[in-house]
Amino acid sequence: MRDPRPPSALREIRAHLTSRPVLAVLAGVTVVLAVSGPFDTRDTLALSARLLYWGGVVFATYAVGTAVDVAVERRLAALSRGLRLGLSGLAAGVAVWAVVVAANTATFGRSGDATALAVLWLEVTAIVFAVILGQALARGPRERAADARPAILDRLPLEKRGELIALSVQDHYVEVVTTRGRGLVLMRLSDAIRETAPAAGLQVHRSHWAALGHVHAVARRGDGAVLTMATGDDIPVSRRYVPQVREAGLLPRPNGGGE
Repeated sequence: MRDPRPPSALREIRAHLTSRPVLAVLAGVTVVLAVSGPFDTRDTLALSARLLYWGGVVFATYAVGTAVDVAVERRLAALSRGLRLGLSGLAAGVAVWAVVVAANTATFGRSGDATALAVLWLEVTAIVFAVILGQALARGPRERAADARPAILDRLPLEKRGELIALSVQDHYVEVVTTRGRGLVLMRLSDAIRETAPAAGLQVHRSHWAALGHVHAVARRGDGAVLTMATGDDIPVSRRYVPQVREAGLLPRPNGGGE
């Protein structure tokens, strides 16, 4: 049974829109627009009215644009990144344009003629594309970093996502041990091991996997061996997996050619 790793779209949108940095930026943009009064709003509205108007426009358009962007990213995930950005920009442009038209109609009692509406759509879409492109560029390093870490870590609480140390079977669960703690996930060990890449490690027992970089000591024990990990835990190596452990350089090769 697999845990649903990606959060719901609604939860992702809510988390983004309640982020303090995002709220701070939107508030700052609102103040700048209200004070400068572009598009004749300085001449037609008092400062308090401009704050209400631009606050509503800024927050509503950003919320709608974000919701459309998330929806497109999820529904069209199979498409190339560039195509998704293009479709997201067009869809968000239409949605944001509709919000601006509605705000203008409610505030000024008019939305403009066909030419004005077309020009407004072009301006809004250009701004939306610029915002989406900027977000994509900002997400790039984070996405590459996420791709470079083991997928199994995404199943753990955020505070426990450290470097992967070991996996061990606990009844029907797999205990995931990292440099920041431990967590249980409901899955088979074989499935968990498939999610350890690109971490270098080995299955050393039917119930254990170990990250090579976190093995502090190795000792032979009968036909098998024992790995002492960075956490101080001992992980048994069964006879079946001794050759792989030796091949990884954790055990010396026998002088006589057989074990």
